[in-house]
Amino acid sequence: MSLISIRDLTFSYPGGWEEVFTGLNLELDTAWRLGLVGRNGRGKTTLLRLLSGALTPGGGSVSLPEPVSYFPFPLHWDDTPALEALERRFPDLEEWRLFRELNLLETDPELLYRPLATLSGGERVKLQLAALFQQPERYLLIDEPTDHLDLAGRAAVSAYLAQKPGFLLVSHDRAFLDGCTDHILSLNKTGPELIRGTFSTWWAEKEDRDRREAAENQRLKGEIRRLKESARRTGQWAEQVEASKYGSRNSGLRPDRGFLGHKSAKMMARSKAAERRQERALAEKEGLLKDLEHTAPLLLRPLEHPKDRLLEVRDFCPDYGAGPVGSPISFTLRQGERLALTGPNGCGKSSLLKAVLGREIPHTGALALASGAVVSYVPQDTGGLKGSFARFAQESGVDLTRLLTLLRKLDVPRAQFEQDLAALSEGQKKKVLLARSLCQSAHLYLWDEPLNYVDVFSRMQIEALLRETGATLLLVEHDRAFLQAVGARVLTL
Repeated sequence: MSLISIRDLTFSYPGGWEEVFTGLNLELDTAWRLGLVGRNGRGKTTLLRLLSGALTPGGGSVSLPEPVSYFPFPLHWDDTPALEALERRFPDLEEWRLFRELNLLETDPELLYRPLATLSGGERVKLQLAALFQQPERYLLIDEPTDHLDLAGRAAVSAYLAQKPGFLLVSHDRAFLDGCTDHILSLNKTGPELIRGTFSTWWAEKEDRDRREAAENQRLKGEIRRLKESARRTGQWAEQVEASKYGSRNSGLRPDRGFLGHKSAKMMARSKAAERRQERALAEKEGLLKDLEHTAPLLLRPLEHPKDRLLEVRDFCPDYGAGPVGSPISFTLRQGERLALTGPNGCGKSSLLKAVLGREIPHTGALALASGAVVSYVPQDTGGLKGSFARFAQESGVDLTRLLTLLRKLDVPRAQFEQDLAALSEGQKKKVLLARSLCQSAHLYLWDEPLNYVDVFSRMQIEALLRETGATLLLVEHDRAFLQAVGARVLTL
């Protein structure tokens, strides 16, 4: 057994608004197939980069028993043949081993002889994993491999990883994690939590613990209310007794001030003791619910169209001048339905969404959007996000307060609202685009890979929202658990 040892690790980015890690302590077995989960901004990628040596801790130590490799690694996606580029980077690569690994990944080894620039996102993921798992005696750090994989690709890579020795994997895809991990490390608000099992095992344990802690929290709230009332009454009694030491101005009686003073002191002591009990109960309460992820309900106000059929697509196929891209596609989308488009990169999924949006996309076939239908769009690319939140809200025609409220519910810290949008993490940028769409009342919501880099808690919030509303949704997405949860039909291109 080889252990990765992390001791009192502290780290913050220069100019960062808070520390990412403070006194982090972990011991991880390199034989585990370990899944790393947590909210956006909790430090998952940062931890991988610290383990790889790309970042230097501010304090503490990281000890690794063996060298590490990192996915993804930089490659120039140019016209160099894939095999040639890999051999330059890894001189000890053996071609027959690459053939074997690519076959295990359900990918044609022919891609080794194609220019890197022609490879799809999914092919690039599989090519890099095949090369990295050939490196002997190296521990593999895998950072979000699923964002360029379709449903079939995710299933193939998950099955591939399930056959491999230990690694540390960051992913937000629950089905993917369930298929290839045997331990889960969660970066919670108050520190790390490590369990043996899959994501579903960890989630079931977390929900059970949250229910118990929530019940205990309610019990403590009741106790604190009683203690406060008791302390208030005791304080009133003490004040009344203290006042009675001096008697009434109109009374001819002279009070026994010694007796009453002694009684007053006892009452004050009881009051102080009640206050101390209250403080202890409050401290106990504060010790609970530290790791409850408060997934506040989101709000969406879709519009209702007079027509039931919002979208008709007949034999649609993009054609940019070199012939059709993929096969023609036909479907009808009615109000309240959710339809997910899936398929390999380059088969026309994003092009179809842009055509529905009214963009000039050369194509064969036809599509018809219901007259007057209002469309809200979440693009796949976040690269254009920059400037202030206020400017973004104004240019998008949405209410700034509502936008920021939605982002807080999606766990974007308030301190981030003072930053330029370009400085946000990829997950936070995607949440900004999603929040804008949720602020817009529309007949049809077009979302192009909306969950890339978005943490699993936020995915579940969006699932709950869609289940509770009648929003009509056409999206490109490959998270099987999400699609099942929102009742989406899946159409493979």
